[in-house]
Amino acid sequence: MHKSALLLVTCLLGLSLSGCAVFKGNQEPQSDSSPDSTGTTASSAEQEPEIRYADFEPEELYLLLSGEIAAQRGRFDVTLVNYMKAAQQSRDKGVIERTMRIAQSLNADNAQQKLAALWLEVDPDNMQAHRISAIQAVKNNDLETALGHMERIMDLGGDADFDSLAAMAGNLPPAQQQELLDLYRQLEQRHPENPELQYSIALLMKVTGEPQQALAKLEPLLDSKPDFQPALILKGDLLYQTGEKRQALDHLLHNTRRFPDNRQMGTLYGRMLIGEGELQAAQDEFRRLVKRFPDVPGLRLSHALVALENDQTALAEEELTRLIQQGHHTDEAHYYLGRIADEENNIEQAIGFYKNVEKGNYYFPALARASELMAEQGELDEALAAIRELRENNPNQDENFRLLAINLLLDQEQDERALEAANEALEAYPGNIRIRYARAMLLDSMDKPEQAEQDLRMIIEEQPDNAVALNALGYILTTRSDRYDEARAYIERALAIDPENPAILDSMGWVLYLQGETKKARDYLSRAWEAYADPEVAAHFGEVLWKTGEREQARTIWEEGFEQDPDHPVLIETVERLTGEQSL
Repeated sequence: MHKSALLLVTCLLGLSLSGCAVFKGNQEPQSDSSPDSTGTTASSAEQEPEIRYADFEPEELYLLLSGEIAAQRGRFDVTLVNYMKAAQQSRDKGVIERTMRIAQSLNADNAQQKLAALWLEVDPDNMQAHRISAIQAVKNNDLETALGHMERIMDLGGDADFDSLAAMAGNLPPAQQQELLDLYRQLEQRHPENPELQYSIALLMKVTGEPQQALAKLEPLLDSKPDFQPALILKGDLLYQTGEKRQALDHLLHNTRRFPDNRQMGTLYGRMLIGEGELQAAQDEFRRLVKRFPDVPGLRLSHALVALENDQTALAEEELTRLIQQGHHTDEAHYYLGRIADEENNIEQAIGFYKNVEKGNYYFPALARASELMAEQGELDEALAAIRELRENNPNQDENFRLLAINLLLDQEQDERALEAANEALEAYPGNIRIRYARAMLLDSMDKPEQAEQDLRMIIEEQPDNAVALNALGYILTTRSDRYDEARAYIERALAIDPENPAILDSMGWVLYLQGETKKARDYLSRAWEAYADPEVAAHFGEVLWKTGEREQARTIWEEGFEQDPDHPVLIETVERLTGEQSL
């Protein structure tokens, strides 16, 4: 085929490549206009720049045409291969740029690396090519090369995005974080007046665990540029991180009023207020942000949730309903609307909201609560049938649905059915730790401690640092046998892994008490009670207090335990055994 004829075919197929020999745009010639010598109508020539056609070789045009046909058929891999060959043969900037867009859409990193290198051979000062080269170098952990490209972008007058790379450093291993910090410091020596570099170094210091040094780095920057907003945000974050929480809040309050359009700063301030329990102030801040940024759904969701924490249910419902109407954060909105209806005892409405949660982190909690509410309404079998149908329709989530059904049966005290379901699940998934742990706890409650011990030992063999399983095994050995030394060893291992866990502190206190180390036992149980005022902890702590003569305090602890659960079997047994009374 003649070169010009093939070019015309390519053009008619709609191949649009900036700067190369293809038809540009979809301009239709007007009936009263005649083409000029360039092939463009006179009227369109007045509106469009002159179209230039590169002198492609037939093979190159064939590759481009074949690539476009492959794209129309959904074979984008073939499109990329053909375009790569055309780019390498023609070295045409437009073809390279078009090929790069295809490679990026396919996440083809290797192709992007080759194209960026080719692009820089053809156009050494192309900032986009340098930017892509930097990104690919980061992906290959070649940080020095990445920064070389970024420095070149800066020299060319572009935005080098030093801060973006610094922000990404949290995903890097510690050694590479330190390497990046060292490279930034070298860059700063060559560009000492660059505020973005100074800010990025402070950000990296935060990432590498040097918040005080980061604050010190920010001070001269903010002295010279007091309106540099990213540095102001980072300063507030660092003040909070270093324990200067009141100063951080005051700093952000002042600067959010100076820069009311800085959404990131306002969001950080609102979240800090939540963290400090200043919920009404947080609600006020998110209300301000929603008013200023009405089209940012995340702010509306935050406003709704803090209103919910402030018991302003009507406002929360209004905001959550609006999110659903707008099609944003619908799963979270349905979940929290379900919780509102649940707390107001609107059971059917709550179930409906929970069932509208279709995906995401709230899916299984919503399904679990909907199933529980159905069971409480006498529809346990219907709830289990619904879970089974979902499991069959979503085989990739089979294990999670099985665990949900087991937990539902456990909650409804259907121990035999729960055990049957757990046995069946473990036959299908013998390595599922959560299901095996659930079965171990069930077996213990069914007075089958030897079988429970076997399951827990299997978990620990698989996961030696599983503090929950270590503690459970130690506690079962403590309460179901006299193997106190062995039990204590397991509990000590769990405590070394998770030293502030109140359940483990309780186990440690109880085994120490049974071994006669009452003083140590009291210390552990006191810490457990302070962290988590659970009825079983109340039983243990109260017993130690009773035995050490602190009987009034023991009675106070037991009373608090009964307020939480008046029918707790361990607490009832403890009080009856020690006082001879059935209640306090």
